[in-house]
Amino acid sequence: MTKPIIQFKHVQKTFGSNIIIPDLSFTVNKGEFVTILGSSGSGKTTTLKMINGLLQPSAGEILIDGQKINDLDLVKLRRHMGYVVQQIGLFPHMTISQNIAVVPKMLQWPQNKIEERVNELLKLVQLAPQEYANRYPQQLSGGQQQRIGVARALATNPPYVLFDEPFGALDALTRSELQREIKRIHESLPDKTFLFVTHDINEALFLGQRVMVMHQGKVAQFARPQEIVHHPATAFVKELLGTVQQNKNLWREQDD
Repeated sequence: MTKPIIQFKHVQKTFGSNIIIPDLSFTVNKGEFVTILGSSGSGKTTTLKMINGLLQPSAGEILIDGQKINDLDLVKLRRHMGYVVQQIGLFPHMTISQNIAVVPKMLQWPQNKIEERVNELLKLVQLAPQEYANRYPQQLSGGQQQRIGVARALATNPPYVLFDEPFGALDALTRSELQREIKRIHESLPDKTFLFVTHDINEALFLGQRVMVMHQGKVAQFARPQEIVHHPATAFVKELLGTVQQNKNLWREQDD
């Protein structure tokens, strides 16, 4: 049985006279992995920031687990909502273990519980605790740092994790490896709801159980990847899919 966990009801967001999101409505269910796909300026990152209260809607309602976001303690909400960004923001003077433990320490978890959680998360992202816990961020590769970013986002066992184009700055091979890794992590944590913003259609279709395609602040299509591929709902979605075919054709021409 599906349970709505994040709901937007006729949400609008303006910055001055600019209407970034004119009217946005959608529902994400508990345990889903939803990718939000769109080009620059489509409103996808603005949508993500409204989910954890970094931005406030200009109109409409946002519900988190059935509660209006305006009625929630936003500091508490953010501490229990994982957030992974492209610029990971690890503290260079802290060890990997200390970086992962930042929010649990703020919440005054007992030290033994923190150590247990750090070790558990390092194993989850496939970095051996005995090898990586006492290293510093500069001693890790970009891909390894991004894994630590994911571990840190999961530190307090949040029900929701938001990803804002986290793999955009990585090389293609590392990016592909981390896509498989994040998919594996979600499959091992079936109660967690993942929302993943990307401008890469291949990434969106590979990761998302459902894909929300945004265009000019609106939902162009919100469906399973197979439906989007075989039944694009708008000319914009069809054009996006065309870029995948163009890339395939380019690869063939290069091979020839």
